[in-house]
Amino acid sequence: MPVLYLSISMLALLTGFLLDICFGDPHWLPHPVRWMGALISVLEKAMKGCFQKSKAVQRFAGVCLAIIVTLTSTAIPLGILILAHWIHPALHFVIASVFCYQMLAAKSLKTESMKVYDQLEQHNIEGARKAVSMIVGRDTANLTEEQIAKAAVETVAENTSDGVIAPLFFMLIGGAPLGFFYKSVNTMDSMIGYRNEHYQYFGTAAAKLDDILNYIPARISAYLMILAAFFARYDSKEAFRVYRRDKHNHASPNSAHTEAVCAGALHIQLAGDAYYFGKLHKKPTIGNADRPIEAKDICRANHLLYITSCIAIVVELGLKSLLFLCFI
Repeated sequence: MPVLYLSISMLALLTGFLLDICFGDPHWLPHPVRWMGALISVLEKAMKGCFQKSKAVQRFAGVCLAIIVTLTSTAIPLGILILAHWIHPALHFVIASVFCYQMLAAKSLKTESMKVYDQLEQHNIEGARKAVSMIVGRDTANLTEEQIAKAAVETVAENTSDGVIAPLFFMLIGGAPLGFFYKSVNTMDSMIGYRNEHYQYFGTAAAKLDDILNYIPARISAYLMILAAFFARYDSKEAFRVYRRDKHNHASPNSAHTEAVCAGALHIQLAGDAYYFGKLHKKPTIGNADRPIEAKDICRANHLLYITSCIAIVVELGLKSLLFLCFI
């Protein structure tokens, strides 16, 4: 039985990865992350009374929300896969493949960031601002072309970990259900994990849990991206040097890791001050401003994203194969 489960898990992971690379996330296909977001919104509204209470009450409510969302998001796919395997292992494989596919975001990340590139190439700055506003949280109304390109590159670099490597890491350990667990935490963090007046205490659990879960994947992603920079014939030595120097230049303990590698590999400077909700946020820079950032850097960042993702799936399948050999 362990051999069968391992075989299905390994094949489902590969199939899901290939489906994501080929098709991305079609808008017509129902996506679990949207359902997670809907559940978070419903629970937040149900708990809105706590926002007028003490810090401790707000934090407790946030913990309750995190428990409900993560347990629900993990239990449902686990139950579906157990039932599917009971019906037939082939059905288990098909559903597990779809679940793995839906936890990955390499193609959609490339698609959305390349929309920014296309608008910049046409010198349509308003179109570029609108396109980049769909993938970043900062204010985009007054960004220059270089700032728009920088924002898109940062998003691709950071989400190489959050959108691809981290889900692959958790699915390697626990299959699609653990991938769902990770995505539920990541979705909570993106919705309520803000350090503003409204979510400062209510979102603490989501933000801390996201930091914990991304700690190992962020660092794995950085080293895989350094290797990817070597294969892509970018400057892997500078990528490593900038990574060692700037990997902590961010309020998040994880976000700067892949950004630092990308900045070093491409000889550009990322991060720095930005406006959020009309307020200037002072942030340290990442990398060296050896040259201005250009639209083509979005393509280069996506090149790093894809090579890093391919290295990751090869490594994971290798580890799964070794585990498989232990059971036969």
